[in-house]
Amino acid sequence: MTHSQINKSLALLNSKAPYANSAGKDALDIALIFGSFEQTTALFFQGDGVYQLMQGQNGELISVKDYLKTFSAFEFYDIEEVYVCQHSLDERGLKSDLHIDNVQVLKQQDFAKKLATHNTILRF
Repeated sequence: MTHSQINKSLALLNSKAPYANSAGKDALDIALIFGSFEQTTALFFQGDGVYQLMQGQNGELISVKDYLKTFSAFEFYDIEEVYVCQHSLDERGLKSDLHIDNVQVLKQQDFAKKLATHNTILRF
């Protein structure tokens, strides 16, 4: 077996705004579970999903548990691949002022290419 056959990779594509539904939290939970089992896991943010990475959000204001703080735990789960679509930021008038470190902002075409390199893609 080659290394690529042994090491499967999972991409979690976040396209929903935080707190609109449970999609963002569900994706985060899956990322942490797979990370705890040392599975290669990457998170991608596009569309309204880019709002999950914006600083200054507080779910408690709308009586929702603030799951976004958990993004800071990525380093403990060896989740190093976090990508955001520049086009999605631009469409929403947002800057790359993100609340987690090591996020790679990619042009739309590069974002799609990077996403396509994963064995499994789950969209949230």
